[in-house]
Amino acid sequence: MGFIFLVAFVFLSAILRFFRISMSWNIDLAMFLLAWTAFLGADIAWRNGQLVGIDIVTRRLPQVLQKIVALVLYFIILCALVLIIVFGIRLAYTERLRTYQSIPLPYSLVTLSIVVTALSMIFSTLLKIRRSILDFNVTLSGQEIQGGIK
Repeated sequence: MGFIFLVAFVFLSAILRFFRISMSWNIDLAMFLLAWTAFLGADIAWRNGQLVGIDIVTRRLPQVLQKIVALVLYFIILCALVLIIVFGIRLAYTERLRTYQSIPLPYSLVTLSIVVTALSMIFSTLLKIRRSILDFNVTLSGQEIQGGIK
C-alpha cells in the first residue's frame, strides 16, 4: 500500500511540474513512504524466506551441521538487530528536532522505521530459531531411528 502511494505521489509531482505547479511536499512524503515501505518489505521478505542467500558452503555439509550453522547465524542476526534498535533509538532521539523542508514531520519518524522493522525482524528471527530447533530435534530423532535400523 505504501509503495502505491509512493508511486502516486511521485507521478503526481511529475505531472504537476509539467504544468509548472510545484508541490515540494510530494517528494518529502514519497521519501518518508519509501523508508517505511522498504524496511517493512525487508521484514516480510525475511519472514517468508525470500531474501537472497548464499549456501555454497553449507549445502555440502551434513544436515545436522547445516541446522547448527543456521542456528548460529540466527543468533548473530538477533544480536545485530538488537544493536540496530539501540543505535536506531539514539539516532531517532538525535534527529527529533530536524524536520523535512516542506512538511512539519520530524526526521526521527523515518529513523524509527528502522527501529520498528528491527523489532519485527527480531520476532521473525525468534520464530525462525524456534522452527529450526524443532526441525533439529526431528532431524536428530530421525537419524537415531535410521542409525538403529542400519
